[in-house]
Amino acid sequence: MEIEYCTRCRWLPRAAWLAQELLVTFESDVGAVALVPGTGGVFTVRVDDAVVWDRRAQGFPEPTAVKRAVRDLVAPGRGLGHTDGQPPAVT
Repeated sequence: MEIEYCTRCRWLPRAAWLAQELLVTFESDVGAVALVPGTGGVFTVRVDDAVVWDRRAQGFPEPTAVKRAVRDLVAPGRGLGHTDGQPPAVT
């Protein structure tokens, strides 16, 4: 998984925060989240070659929307607890 962000726009903190959110949520499903410097206002989240979020087309992502999109690719059918509007599973 990777997050490409615009260095000129200084979006590294936003990309790093989203990477942390994704790693915490998908710690057993995702090996790494790469932060890829770019330019031109880019902020794109990819899983393998699939674009799951593109700021140019969709605006800045809400973490819950990105988590749902990533979940649908890496762990289909898995609940996301409060992110899905469901109570967390009791273990």
